[in-house]
Amino acid sequence: MNKFAVYHITDVPYAYAKNTNTLTIRIRTAKNDLNSCYIYYKDRFGNYPFIKKEMSLISEGEFYSYYEADLSVSKNRYKYIFELIDKDNNIYILDERGFRKSIYECVDANSFQFPYISSDDVYDEVKTLQESIVYQIFPDRFCKGFNIDNPNTTTSWGDENINSKSVLGGNLQGIIDKLDYIESLGINLLYLTPVFKSSSNHKYNTCNYYEIDEAFGDTVIAKSLIDKCHEKGIKVIFDAVFNHSGDDFFAFQDVIKNGENSKYKDWYIINSFPIDQEKINYYTFANNIREMPKLNTSNEEVQDYFINVGKYWINEIGIDGWRLDVSDEVSHNFWKNFRKGIKSLNKDLIIIGEIFHNGFNFLRGDEFDCIMNYTFKNACVDFFAKGIIDAEDFLNILSENRMLYMNSISRQMWNLLGSHDTKRFINECQFDISSMKLALVFQFSYIGVPYIYYGDEIGLTGEDDPLNRKCMIWDTSKQNNDLLDLYKLLINLRKKYKSLIYGTFTPIYYKDNLLIFKRELPNESILICLNKNTKDIDAKLNFDINGFDLINKSIININKHNSINFKSMEYKIIKLQ
Repeated sequence: MNKFAVYHITDVPYAYAKNTNTLTIRIRTAKNDLNSCYIYYKDRFGNYPFIKKEMSLISEGEFYSYYEADLSVSKNRYKYIFELIDKDNNIYILDERGFRKSIYECVDANSFQFPYISSDDVYDEVKTLQESIVYQIFPDRFCKGFNIDNPNTTTSWGDENINSKSVLGGNLQGIIDKLDYIESLGINLLYLTPVFKSSSNHKYNTCNYYEIDEAFGDTVIAKSLIDKCHEKGIKVIFDAVFNHSGDDFFAFQDVIKNGENSKYKDWYIINSFPIDQEKINYYTFANNIREMPKLNTSNEEVQDYFINVGKYWINEIGIDGWRLDVSDEVSHNFWKNFRKGIKSLNKDLIIIGEIFHNGFNFLRGDEFDCIMNYTFKNACVDFFAKGIIDAEDFLNILSENRMLYMNSISRQMWNLLGSHDTKRFINECQFDISSMKLALVFQFSYIGVPYIYYGDEIGLTGEDDPLNRKCMIWDTSKQNNDLLDLYKLLINLRKKYKSLIYGTFTPIYYKDNLLIFKRELPNESILICLNKNTKDIDAKLNFDINGFDLINKSIININKHNSINFKSMEYKIIKLQ
């Protein structure tokens, strides 16, 4: 056994409270190194004997295997040790000091310990988030409300000759007008990019956080949108830009006017005075974008101001949470305080971080409920769209990413294929609809929340920003109705079969660009098959397949001694008996 690969700490995600009565324990070993793995555990006080429990193999990456078990003792005070049995049946005992030759060498004082599960330390998972289908809207491009004109419009609706400053006139009334369409898709969580007063079309340079931009409507229309969404069972998330403000935000304007004498000078990170917007002598978002000065989110006044903004829109119009822009550049202390403030209103309010890399240090249970899962998106691009990794590499990437988080967090991750910051997925696929369909089937059957960028469902195309922000196509004769029908079917299946949300994820077959895996609950099992080959392929799975193909509406009965045939670029979702 490779001892160097074995890893465990008494902290997230290797040891955490699943609930007030259950402790989840995870351990990492070298891949395929063990025959079995056991944990011995007991109450950390008193003369109780150890309880022995076998740990389940829950995931395998390129180099590592991960085992997990849920433990429970009456007073929620734990001590534990591990027993690892390798392929040659050698036994290794692991306690807090390291490896022991025998369990009898372990002294209670050297056991791993999780002293107590406090109710305050239990992460409150958001079941409504886990059961969501997210639909992202860029308001200026989704729909123009009937009889409402934006005087700042620069470009005719539907014109594809757009640039970064184009204004096409979409608004909140337009979203209200299309709620029946959104409902017909099966969407139950709407995410809007910023809607507050701003000089740009994207509104990420906020001027006033307490005012809906007049190009989109006003507070009355915004509340009407929220109310009508709630009537249809749709939650609504707003976009919070707290990493930076617009340069016309009152605090920055005061710094421009009063320099070092401004009472807001510590709200920003300024190199010298006076402010020079030509030389840009202050920190900004990204690379010297002068109209987006970076906020000092370690400043308590800044924290108080924006926590109050977060609370205001929840109380004022009833939004259901926040997506946090550039969240990885904001103070952890701020996000901890922000979470406390928002969750004090309702623990089911949703907090999502925009992070383009892994976000384990933001997802320990005291900041965000999830992040936008760009690791998922990038892996899907590489496997389904570009074909530069194979099925095994694809699964390895997702496994290692998933093992960074608590299981409840993994179920809440926003699994996107694209957004307003990326090339459209259909473009990544070189407009190959078959490749996109395979990715969609995986997206809707994998662990985490499916996320749709407006227009993807009807085949809207677009390269990088700004071309990925074209107007939504409402002429049904110009929509890809075959693709739209698949989206509707997958959304329906996701809602109908809870194993696609809460079930275990077990890879079955992953070679020759054929990917087969199972999602399973005690009373429900779904087999998902994806043939990423441009030719037919046969595979022997070594178990009987008796079930119903939910895509082709046909009964499947295949003996384990026989092969199952998959047509070129075919996908199957089989409800097993």
